[in-house]
Amino acid sequence: MFFGFTVLASAGAVAADTTGGSIYTCIDAAGRKLTSDRPIAACVDRTQRELGPMGNTRRIIGPTLTEQERAYEAALARKEQDARDRVAEERRRDRVMVSRYPDKAAHDAERTAALETSDSLMKMAKQRDTELESRSKALAADMEFYKRDPNKAPMHLRRDIAQTQSEMQAQERQIAQHLQDKKRVHDRFDKELARLRDLWAQRESVPGVAENVGARSR
Repeated sequence: MFFGFTVLASAGAVAADTTGGSIYTCIDAAGRKLTSDRPIAACVDRTQRELGPMGNTRRIIGPTLTEQERAYEAALARKEQDARDRVAEERRRDRVMVSRYPDKAAHDAERTAALETSDSLMKMAKQRDTELESRSKALAADMEFYKRDPNKAPMHLRRDIAQTQSEMQAQERQIAQHLQDKKRVHDRFDKELARLRDLWAQRESVPGVAENVGARSR
């Protein structure tokens, strides 16, 4: 009977501990030990302990962050998430690129195709430039008759000379732009090729992967 009373008493203590109110305690900035039945405002910047009615520690409550600290923590979390997203995106691009270009031959073929448009535009621009040079020479020959007094040249002749010079300057800018575009294409494929060499090397180091990729590319 005594044993039964002990069990009941223990059970009652546990029930009281789990259902009773909490006690909060901390050491404030002045070194004083504070106790309260609710979180202590004077200790929001330091650790508090939440105790049960029997004095056992229910949990440790860390310092409450200030608005500025919360903003910093949120910014730090966003920065870390952005870094993880960038890594994931880079890996995704790597997978797409190595699938698109399983070997150097495939990449070279793509480079050649990309340059064909640029080369075609460059060819047309140079052809137009040659035509303008021929026209300019013909107009200059007509202008020879008025070299002693250019002001006597017909208005249409002077207008044609000015227009031709303007078109030649525009054509020179266009040719320069085509050269820059061609360089950008080469730069892009050179950068891709450098990355692809690393990816191909990684693939070759994994047994069975190179054979599977080669089979899919055929």
